[in-house]
Amino acid sequence: MNLMLKANPNPNPKDDAKKTRTVDLGNGSSVIYVPRFLAYDVAWEFFNYLDNHIPWTRPTLRVFGRSCTQPRDTCYVASAGLPDLIYSGYQPHAYSWDDFPPLKDILDAVHKMLPGSTFNSLLLNRYKGGNDYVGWHSDDEKLYGSTPEIASVSFGCERDFILKKKSGKSSQERRSDDKPPLKRSRKSSQDDQHSFMLKHGSLLVMRGNTQRDWLHSVPKRAKVETTRINLTFRLVLQE
Repeated sequence: MNLMLKANPNPNPKDDAKKTRTVDLGNGSSVIYVPRFLAYDVAWEFFNYLDNHIPWTRPTLRVFGRSCTQPRDTCYVASAGLPDLIYSGYQPHAYSWDDFPPLKDILDAVHKMLPGSTFNSLLLNRYKGGNDYVGWHSDDEKLYGSTPEIASVSFGCERDFILKKKSGKSSQERRSDDKPPLKRSRKSSQDDQHSFMLKHGSLLVMRGNTQRDWLHSVPKRAKVETTRINLTFRLVLQE
């Protein structure tokens, strides 16, 4: 399948800067959001490819001592020779980048947008409606290092992406896919929680100490029946 990838060009740097939102979370943590990372029509081409050609699975997880079905579809792609990914008792099969060539095109576009960054693994998630979600968690596994950079590209239906500062009990606030995250509380401090509406073809990057100090989630969304696909790129450290 030949897709004409068009990462958002930069004909006018000043105009591009207006479209990019950078949030300093403090203590060495930051988030960059690029709402027009991919051209609109090309992003839909990728969406259709991903929706129909990726071998999606909805695994059974072990959470808080009991089994539950993950509330979204998933697939994992990684370079050869990397340590296995395991979360909530589930170890996904690692497909090769060569199995799905368009994913390499998206990876190249991410690398071009983020000079100096390197990613060698990709976790794909498909939310088939508003009842699909991901609970509060941080990607702070040892295989990503102490200050991982995580780049996320979204396709399809817009969904909320919420960050909240870890509490003193953060060591217990691990991935909890059986408990839907709540949306932002009116009583929460603006500095303790941030929300992004992830648009079709957008890019969101978490940097620095974000995984150490913050949790993130994609909550349920009422009256949504359309599909969202998210690609999360990470660098897995070699053992």
